[in-house]
Amino acid sequence: MPRVLRGAAFTLVELMIVVVIVAILAMTAIPLYRSSIAHAREIEGIGAVGSIRTVLRVYAAAHDRSYPTLAGVDGNGLGGVGIMGSDLDGKYFSAGDYTVVSDAASYTITATDPDTGLIYEIDENGTETAGVGYYNSGH
Repeated sequence: MPRVLRGAAFTLVELMIVVVIVAILAMTAIPLYRSSIAHAREIEGIGAVGSIRTVLRVYAAAHDRSYPTLAGVDGNGLGGVGIMGSDLDGKYFSAGDYTVVSDAASYTITATDPDTGLIYEIDENGTETAGVGYYNSGH
């Protein structure tokens, strides 16, 4: 008669313990992953706004402290200041998600997250818009 080996398999209790451990790890990892993605979205939008702001400041420095007259950003970018639409395209944002309104004395740059609707806005004085539905840049 063949001999049956005992102890070579996992018991139901051992398998349940492993399932509970994996579930606990997943419960902590998924929120961290989601917050990392949200932070990446925020950083991409703020970074592009900073690039636009730098270009506008360079333009003003070369034109007697006068900003260009702009009414928005389209797929072609910002005409006349050297930003192409493809320069603003990233993983989470595209050129159409940014708005630039400026005249000779002032500008406002806005990035609107296409998925969450959150907004980051800054003007020529460096004033950032904050409030409900707005990104907190940490400045």
